[in-house]
Amino acid sequence: MFKNYTINQTTLPLDMDQFISETDVVFAVHSLVEAIPQKLFHQLEQPLGRPAYHPKMMLKVILYAYTQKVFSGRRIEFLLEDSYRMRWLANHEQISYRTINRFRRQETTAQLLAEAFVLFRRQLITNQVIENEAIFIDGTKIEADARKFSFVWRKSTNRYETMLDKKSEQFYQKLYEEEILPCLKEEGQSDGLTSGQLDGIACQLEADIYETEEQLAGEKEKEKQRYLKKKRRIYKKYLRKVQKDFLPRKRKYDQYNQIFGERNSFSKTDTDATFMRMKDDYMKNGQLKPGYNLQIATENQYVLAYDLFSNPTDTKTLNPFLDSFLEQHKELPNYIVADAGYGSEENYMYIHDILHKTPLITYGGYYRETKKKYKDNPFIVENWLYLEEQDEYICPAHRPVSFKRYSRRKDKGGFVRDFKVYECEDCRECPVRSQCTRATSGKNRQILVNNSWRYFKAECKKKLLDETTGTIYRRRKIEVEPVFGHLKAHLAFHRFHLRGKLGAKIDVGLALMALNLRKLGKHMERKALSKEKTETILIIIVKIVSVFYK
Repeated sequence: MFKNYTINQTTLPLDMDQFISETDVVFAVHSLVEAIPQKLFHQLEQPLGRPAYHPKMMLKVILYAYTQKVFSGRRIEFLLEDSYRMRWLANHEQISYRTINRFRRQETTAQLLAEAFVLFRRQLITNQVIENEAIFIDGTKIEADARKFSFVWRKSTNRYETMLDKKSEQFYQKLYEEEILPCLKEEGQSDGLTSGQLDGIACQLEADIYETEEQLAGEKEKEKQRYLKKKRRIYKKYLRKVQKDFLPRKRKYDQYNQIFGERNSFSKTDTDATFMRMKDDYMKNGQLKPGYNLQIATENQYVLAYDLFSNPTDTKTLNPFLDSFLEQHKELPNYIVADAGYGSEENYMYIHDILHKTPLITYGGYYRETKKKYKDNPFIVENWLYLEEQDEYICPAHRPVSFKRYSRRKDKGGFVRDFKVYECEDCRECPVRSQCTRATSGKNRQILVNNSWRYFKAECKKKLLDETTGTIYRRRKIEVEPVFGHLKAHLAFHRFHLRGKLGAKIDVGLALMALNLRKLGKHMERKALSKEKTETILIIIVKIVSVFYK
């Protein structure tokens, strides 16, 4: 005997959510999107045209697809037909992959996603899943959706543009000497011609060609005709040189310089991407590949905020990332925790003096300075004796190194550092000169002391040696590093799937929120299982008690 099997017969219940477990991640996706304020969706509504799919439905469908490691628009479209969870979220609508991809690229989607992160963090704080005491910041580089060999380098562009300027300058001087062109450059302008000036040369040559053709049409003498034809050929040759060579190249270099901004490279297929050195180098040759620097802030392994940067180094990304976190969430926890890649005087000063928060960030030589070898080295300035009243140091040869002057230096980003310069009185016959300094024989040993940087280093050591703040810092490795592992290993997100900084930011935002929802789903499963076990144990205890105490 077999159970009845008739697939063409209508059966009850028809509600698909009856077949889904209460702890399934699909309900976490549904609850999160439903919690977004309605006014945000009303702002996206268009009064004209065909009614669009509701943004709630689109966001739910894409978010759930990302939790299932599905990132392609075509595969999401297929999942809508194949998965009853997706059909339940989409209310049985069949959405085209083009509609899915268009929705993922819109700026309004980025706004909805940002609001989703704010709501998610607020719910975590309300339910005491996170303590909101600190945020743990780290970054990783992810490859862009761009061709690997589509690079444009600033140095190469500048070199070729300089060569072009030299050739165009020679070309202009030749035409000016032949009295074909008037003076187009101002006095003192020695560099090459601009694209506007080249365009003016082309217009002048076209006018000369037109005038020559008019003269040729009214000329009867053979000798003058030959002269005018030769003149026209020369003008056309010069015009082709400008229009086919100089002007297109100059416009291209102008466009490149505009795209560069403060960067040193970009990709032709994704101009927002910068060439960076990736850790997971599958080519095994150390080549630079186009990518973005992803920065995230986490607590309890939940991603609370994220941002993308074109700068490959982490040091210059911390302050703008904290600004974006503050703008999005309207508040910052008391402790900002990050590794030594973020340790700089500028970052310490910004967090401490402007944000009024506590940085728990090591600096480059922190662990080296804790070694006995470093502390016992007599040639390191930090180990020299300092006489405060005389404002001088005592070098290893027991000679005074006195204060000479103040110095101020500015880095590429515009940050100013103040130094005090100390110089030894006489190093000529010092027995340890070769070990103490690399200066030439005629110069004395000079040292630069940055008291502001020393203060922040001392504060950093004090905070990390403290039991409370030291415990918070030691949580960094288990707070933020596993998130990148889950993103790349469990979710298989190794490369962006959308081009442009906006598209890449939406893409990785969906992936990070998918990680949060997967983690929340596992948390709900464990909670339900624990509750079920507790109820089972209570039932067994009640039965035992009822047996023994009848």
